[in-house]
Amino acid sequence: MSAVTAIYHIVINTYRREMTLPITSCDNLYRYIARVVENSQSTLLAINGIENHIHLLINLHPSVRLSDLVRDIKLSTNQWIKQNRVAFPQFVGWGKEYGAFTYALRDKEMVANYIRNQRTHHQRESFEDEYRKHVTNAGLEWNDYRLT
Repeated sequence: MSAVTAIYHIVINTYRREMTLPITSCDNLYRYIARVVENSQSTLLAINGIENHIHLLINLHPSVRLSDLVRDIKLSTNQWIKQNRVAFPQFVGWGKEYGAFTYALRDKEMVANYIRNQRTHHQRESFEDEYRKHVTNAGLEWNDYRLT
C-alpha cells in the first residue's frame, strides 16, 4: 500500500480582496468547506480567516489534483453563499488566483496554529503583506497579479 502525505497551506481571497466574509457567518462556511474537502477524500486539518480571505491546511489525497479541489471549493461555496445570501450580503465571489504552499508533516501543528490565530495576526499585518511573505518564502517571484 502506498504511503503519501501532501500537506498544503491554501490561501483563497475574496474578489478584489473586499471584506465580504462576515466573521459571524464564517463558522457555517467553514463547515461547508470541510464537507467539500472530505468529499474529495482529503483531510481538513485547520481552517480560518478574516473578512477578505481564508486559510486552509489540507492533507490532500493522492488521487486528487490540488487545482481541482480549489476549483471545487470556490464553485461550490459560491453557490452555497448565494443560497445563504442573508449571511453574506456583500459577497461577490472569490479572487481569480490562490496560493498553495507545501509543508512537511512535522510542521503541521505550527501551520495549523498560525491559521487558528488569523484574527489576532491580522491586527498587526495586512493580508497583502502576509501573502507576499508566503509567496517569497516559498521561493516564488512576487507579482501583484497574484492578488487578483
